[in-house]
Amino acid sequence: MKIVINSDFGGFGLSDEAFERYLIEKETPFRKVPNRYGFYFYENGPNSVGDDTDIMLWDMEIERNDPVLVRIVEEMGEDANGTHASLKIVEIPDDVEWEIDEYDGMEHVAEKHRTWR
Repeated sequence: MKIVINSDFGGFGLSDEAFERYLIEKETPFRKVPNRYGFYFYENGPNSVGDDTDIMLWDMEIERNDPVLVRIVEEMGEDANGTHASLKIVEIPDDVEWEIDEYDGMEHVAEKHRTWR
């Protein structure tokens, strides 16, 4: 199984081009909305009106083993990286129960196990 992680400090994130490509390929209608800092955020549907009923779309909510995400990162390479991201694909055995652990945005894939605190 292939999983997308961020391999450097900063945090997971897709470039606008990669995220838009993902939304299009998943047939998710969206509207790209600029903010005052020169960045964009995404809302559901092309006809969103910008009110409280709109649903924000976030790249952080994508399942990291989503085949569409994996393919986009493979095809786009560094162009898929968000502002502070350095995306990498990690391959693990299909039968492993996994989770993503991170420290200051640098991630790794870990096998799930029991933890008590």
